[in-house]
Amino acid sequence: MSDSHPIIRVQPLGFPWETADPFLFCAYHDDAYPLGNAQMGPAASLAGRDIGQDFSRKDGWSLYHGATVPGFPQHPHRGFETVTIVRKGLIDHSDSLGAQARFGRGDVQWLTAGRGVVHSEMFPLLHQHAANPLELFQIWLNLPARSKMVEPYFTMFWSDTIPRVTQLDANGRATEVTVVAGRVPTAPQVVPLAPPPNSRAAQADADLAIWTVTMAPGARWTLPAAAGKGTRRHLYFFKGDAVTVGGQRIAAPAAIELRADQAVELHNNEQAVGEFLLLQGQPIGEPVAQYGPFVMNTQAEIMQAMQDYRRNQFGGWPWPDDAPVHGRDPARFARHPDGRVERPTTDVETTGTI
Repeated sequence: MSDSHPIIRVQPLGFPWETADPFLFCAYHDDAYPLGNAQMGPAASLAGRDIGQDFSRKDGWSLYHGATVPGFPQHPHRGFETVTIVRKGLIDHSDSLGAQARFGRGDVQWLTAGRGVVHSEMFPLLHQHAANPLELFQIWLNLPARSKMVEPYFTMFWSDTIPRVTQLDANGRATEVTVVAGRVPTAPQVVPLAPPPNSRAAQADADLAIWTVTMAPGARWTLPAAAGKGTRRHLYFFKGDAVTVGGQRIAAPAAIELRADQAVELHNNEQAVGEFLLLQGQPIGEPVAQYGPFVMNTQAEIMQAMQDYRRNQFGGWPWPDDAPVHGRDPARFARHPDGRVERPTTDVETTGTI
């Protein structure tokens, strides 16, 4: 592409999705889980799956590291943040801070791991008479060196509190932007929820944005330019048929790296709804040393993280099970480390009969 064209490059989507500094990667899970059994696992044969390491996508779903219930039993993190956007289904969270939550149906969990946290993320299949689809993004967002050892912090964005912007084109076709982080310049009246206090997103110069974008068939929408010079931007076209970006037709699925300092028109084709995830931010510009769930600046810091985890498990695991699930009641909640319990103001079960 020329220096004047808004597209830098287009790549196929793999697993996980490639990202740019300050993001580390994005994992997209879209699992067509079947009916649940009495243990909230799949009411289906598990033959042919590598239990504990099942990323097979056999029959359209995986158990991941779960043995009975799909998901990720207790595991540590240090030096970065996770932002988990759940579009369908429910996640049961537990952590070494003493926090627990059941969230989903559009909710977002933002966890600053900082100096160290252990958590589990399980996907209970509550419905025994209907399918249990699960769709989510988990985004790993790096922290700069000065913030890598901050206190861990757990917060919830309930779906009904997350700002959304709907813009109509000249033909009345809608584009909806769900604003997890970062203002939409063409809708300055819309204020995002506050990120965790030590988050990269809380820093004034970060120019960080996490949006999901849904375009009606045939809709046109102009993605506004980012505010900061040097900001990097990726648009992930994960569902739909095709979209024209700055005059170039791109078929789904695709990762589109854009010049963030340019506004660009998107024209979704007439065949299907188009769905996108946008990630942008100012690069941190520091060395990245990563070993599994630890992300630091040097190999010496990685070794220290491993030693600390072996010594104290980042505070220890307070739950009797490595993979806790929170019963059959589908109501969403969050119990914070200080014992405070919060719930969304609306919690309508829409996915079937338990």
